[in-house]
Amino acid sequence: MSREHLAVNTLRVLSIDQVDSANSGHPGLPLGASPMAWELWANHMNFNPKQPNWINRDRFILSAGHGSSLLYSLLHVFGYGVSKGDLKNFRQLNSLTPGHPEYGHTVGVETTTGPLGAGISTAVGFAMAESKLAEKYNKDDAKLIDHYTYVLVGDGDLMEGVSNEASSLAGTLELGKMIVLYDSNNITIEGDTDLAFRENVGARYEALDWHVLTVEDGTNLEEIGKAIEEAKKETKKPSLIEIKTKIGYGSPLEGSASVHGSPLGVEKSDETRKKLEYPTLEPFEIHKDVQDLVAEKIQEKDKEYEKWLALEESYKEKYPEVYKQFLEDIGEEEKDLSFLDSEEFWTPVEKDMATRESSHVVLQRVAKGMGNLFGGSADLAPSNKSDMKEMGQFSAKDRSGANINFGVREHAMGAIVNGIYLHGGFRSYGATFLIFSDYMKPQIRLSALMNLPVTFIFTHDSIGVGEDGPTHQPIEQLTMLRSIPNLITYRPADSTEVAAGWYVSMQSKSTPVALALSRQKLSELENTSKEAVRGGYIVGKECKESIDCILMASGSEVSIAMELKEEWEKEGKSIRVVSMPSMELFEAQSKAYREMVLPCDVRKRISMEAGSTLSWNRYIGLDGIAIGIDEFGACGPGSEVFDHFGLTVEKIKKHVKDYI
Repeated sequence: MSREHLAVNTLRVLSIDQVDSANSGHPGLPLGASPMAWELWANHMNFNPKQPNWINRDRFILSAGHGSSLLYSLLHVFGYGVSKGDLKNFRQLNSLTPGHPEYGHTVGVETTTGPLGAGISTAVGFAMAESKLAEKYNKDDAKLIDHYTYVLVGDGDLMEGVSNEASSLAGTLELGKMIVLYDSNNITIEGDTDLAFRENVGARYEALDWHVLTVEDGTNLEEIGKAIEEAKKETKKPSLIEIKTKIGYGSPLEGSASVHGSPLGVEKSDETRKKLEYPTLEPFEIHKDVQDLVAEKIQEKDKEYEKWLALEESYKEKYPEVYKQFLEDIGEEEKDLSFLDSEEFWTPVEKDMATRESSHVVLQRVAKGMGNLFGGSADLAPSNKSDMKEMGQFSAKDRSGANINFGVREHAMGAIVNGIYLHGGFRSYGATFLIFSDYMKPQIRLSALMNLPVTFIFTHDSIGVGEDGPTHQPIEQLTMLRSIPNLITYRPADSTEVAAGWYVSMQSKSTPVALALSRQKLSELENTSKEAVRGGYIVGKECKESIDCILMASGSEVSIAMELKEEWEKEGKSIRVVSMPSMELFEAQSKAYREMVLPCDVRKRISMEAGSTLSWNRYIGLDGIAIGIDEFGACGPGSEVFDHFGLTVEKIKKHVKDYI
């Protein structure tokens, strides 16, 4: 057996050893896909295990994240610090080898995968970022950025709709440095793919304007290698290499659905070793021939890394100012964010306007100050007001543009926004209507899980959408977003609070921010302030020391609260208005601050929000009243719909008169 084939079988055996050790996991994919994984990592990918965050490394994304034991085997064999002990602790609490790969948890994992379709979709963001960063910083005499994004997918990934959304955009954008290895084994959990998946995948990807190649024998390293090199020669189209494999290769369950997600067990694992002619070794041991071979491969890769370091040094000398900006963009030097504290940034707009419009004003300030903002809308930029003026459109013909036309692809947009940030070099954002955050929820959740400080712009945030009716009027979406751990949901009342929302987002280092913005015009309020960055704060002054009632509101309802305050104070009541643009930020404040804003001894509390009341229970207490909408919306002009649901000054006043 050649050393290369012994190395392939080492990946296979290490993978099934992990699954057997945990008595849990998925041995099928590693057994079938190890040849393509070895060939790619050993002979085609550029990386440096000692410098795992090297900006010009090739990226590898295991979209079929259930096959995580294969990725951990690769990281172990190639020296990424995943130890034998880590492999033995596969799928155990607090281990570095969780059931699905987790970004930021295990060195060498480029993105969290497991939800099928997420990996290949996120990879499109990686490829977009690579091409834009190359356009921004490469010189005729120095290609500082020049690498590939590789993805390993299975049948399940390509069944998920999000993968088609993202792949369609990848073809349109001619992302030629994205190469997908398709582990085509015709098996899913329930059985043969013919049960539900009979399409010609290759023909579909050709229709999406991809370069499609086929390798009939997934064990043939030479043919796999040739296909990868041929894919690299195609510079305009992304490539899909369909590699025909057998799930569970070499095991007694080869080719069957039963090998997908169940441990083989000692007896069947021993049979597999014999079938593979694997040397008699203790579990998790690596043959010296494989160790020597890997050392040789790493040595070759080190030479490529050293060449790049020399290139970088030359670049630094020739283009010092540009190089400094490059280091700031990729996060190796601190970016100057002083513009966020400037008077210009915090200047309110001069007239009443929808918060989507004031966000557009603030976005221009952010884009200018950051210098590396990269984002766009799901075919709604004119409505979302999410474009960066005079910064061009990112396209196949122009990689310098900063505005992305995602098309009507909300789910893929969420994944791509994540991928752009994960690649490095850019702060990313995506925009759509708040109601369509439903389509994006899986990717927003992954943003939060991966601690990515990306921005989601959600406009048309309430029944103020009006004539578009209940299908477009968000009711429960704010509550849904607020339920996601490590996500800041921010619903501003005017342009000052909009600036605070953008301030929070650009200052964030590990938390995504969702901005919920109005379609309808809102009043510019006199007493809003930078305090809005705290998430909840007192707006205006009370007429006397004691407080009769606290009115809490977010967004468009803050102005209603201020009108009610004025009305009731004429009747001798002392009313406190608390603007609550972000519950998450408010909860992050000190207990003393929260008590100052919402004193426990004031039991009369009213919350107002044009949506589900569920979020407000913790603040109104047992004696409070939550005014909102706990049913679907209605079609009609926005002002009439607000009146229909009782969200006007007069109707609220009448509703709570006896309570006050």
